[in-house]
Amino acid sequence: MSTSDLAGIQWRKSSRSGHQGGECVEVAALAPAVAVRDSKDPDGPRLAFGAAAWRVFAGRVKASEYDLER
Repeated sequence: MSTSDLAGIQWRKSSRSGHQGGECVEVAALAPAVAVRDSKDPDGPRLAFGAAAWRVFAGRVKASEYDLER
């Protein structure tokens, strides 16, 4: 996926990210995928995941499966 493929898409940040910046991830819905980028570097690298894989990942994050502090 090239940068031009991502021009004009709507990025959103989690409401849990807060408003003071820091370590934030932004996502954008693309048919049939989800794009992800670092909010501190919006012109930097981006990743794209299939919608099903993203749903599994997001579900596991919400279930705290990847928390470092257990």
